[in-house]
Amino acid sequence: MRAHRLRLSATAAALLTLAACGGSSAADEEGKDNGRDSGSSSAGFPITIKHALGSTTVEEEPKRVATVNWANQEVPLALGVVPVGMASADFGDDDDDGVLPWVEKRLKQLDAKTPTLFDETDGIDFEAVAGTKPDVILAAYSGLTEKDYDTLSRIAPVVAYPDAPWSTSWRDVIRMNSKAIGLADKGDELVGELDADIKRTVAKYPQLKGKSAMFMTHVDAGDVSKVGFYTAHDTRVQFLNDLGLKTPGSIAKASEGTKKFSLTQSAEKIDTFDDVDIVTGYGDEKGKLLRTLRKDALLSKMPAIERGSAYLLPGSSSPLATAANPTPLSLTWVLEDYVAALAEAADKVK
Repeated sequence: MRAHRLRLSATAAALLTLAACGGSSAADEEGKDNGRDSGSSSAGFPITIKHALGSTTVEEEPKRVATVNWANQEVPLALGVVPVGMASADFGDDDDDGVLPWVEKRLKQLDAKTPTLFDETDGIDFEAVAGTKPDVILAAYSGLTEKDYDTLSRIAPVVAYPDAPWSTSWRDVIRMNSKAIGLADKGDELVGELDADIKRTVAKYPQLKGKSAMFMTHVDAGDVSKVGFYTAHDTRVQFLNDLGLKTPGSIAKASEGTKKFSLTQSAEKIDTFDDVDIVTGYGDEKGKLLRTLRKDALLSKMPAIERGSAYLLPGSSSPLATAANPTPLSLTWVLEDYVAALAEAADKVK
């Protein structure tokens, strides 16, 4: 962790001092309520939210909302609330400004400046979070450790994940984060709207229904001796289910008895995945990884690779690469392209 960051053993007093004397962020210039519509609160306070790391009570309607880890900022933004601070994007950021294109679009719609960006390259920047003086910290989709949670809780009430790290469905991310800021009803409306978008899009591609799909993790083209894959607990796999695809028995069995969101399998046992119709995952801009898989003596024997029913998302700098992990603002942005690509792979399954 960088030297200027607070250590996990920092005292509550030190954190509170930082929060009290921190400078104003760009979001502060948008006004005291940071973009919240007047009278938009849909729930009375205090509000208590149970999660995997404990129970959090938000005593009053938060005026200053901060978010950490991936995409939590998209919930308040989608509901018209501009955070005072949020994590800088390190995946799918095509112009290296730390803000994904759909977030930029939403900020423009709200006539808001970019909030303070937290650099999480080496973990949560507790000092920067404290400096935004938040009333609540949203992290329903996150990998918070207990130490992370305890340290953040000294700054403001924290909403963590409901069950396991990095496994919160996009629907629960919306419901938990919206509840914490008093906009539960609007959160439910947003879930309904996005579900309708998915249903309309998937209806165009009936060839997806009933096909089984596996999502590979980031694979090193220089070493394909092991195959990484996301389990049934991961949001990427859950999203494939949203699109009418089913989880193969091989993945479902491997997911039993673990809360891990990803596992690995030796390439020597690639026949484990003979029940996979479609393979998707993270590739690269030039398609090198997929060509490597097709040429490998072991992986090329996987039916989905052999027949070409595979689609790998373009490299990590492409916004489309985030398509597999749906978020409130990105979902409709990339939905059509992602579903169409999967449908093309499905066409090759006989």
